Amino acid sequence: MTIKHGHHPADADRKGSDTWRHFHEGRAERVLIASPDLRVLFERSPDDYDPIALAQQYMQGADIVLTEGYKAAPLPKIEVFRKALADTPIYHEASPEAGQWIAVVTDDAAFRAACTVLHFNDTIWLQLLANLAWERSLILDQ
Repeated sequence: MTIKHGHHPADADRKGSDTWRHFHEGRAERVLIASPDLRVLFERSPDDYDPIALAQQYMQGADIVLTEGYKAAPLPKIEVFRKALADTPIYHEASPEAGQWIAVVTDDAAFRAACTVLHFNDTIWLQLLANLAWERSLILDQ
């Protein structure tokens, strides 16, 4: 299961649809769309930056929950660093949070770090990353 944090309001419904009207015009606290193969819950809530609480509330029964966008959260981290997209990675060896990094996956052959560094051109980088993520995952009390 996954949780994605966004820095702008999510726009997942069409203006004028029944669910949009229930949520926006009716000011319903929660609106659940239930179809044969999909459920979507719209819920009014503050921007909760606590991915652990969100996982405990919405992801019961998950073997593993991956989060994206929670850079400041005290969670094990995997960074994808591509030279074409950024000059430097978020990971920094001198940072007090450096120990949170499980790995950096990169296309930069010269990149070195105190954590595990995997390169896209390595033949088994994805398998190694999956094993590292499982071994270093944070176990949540349900």
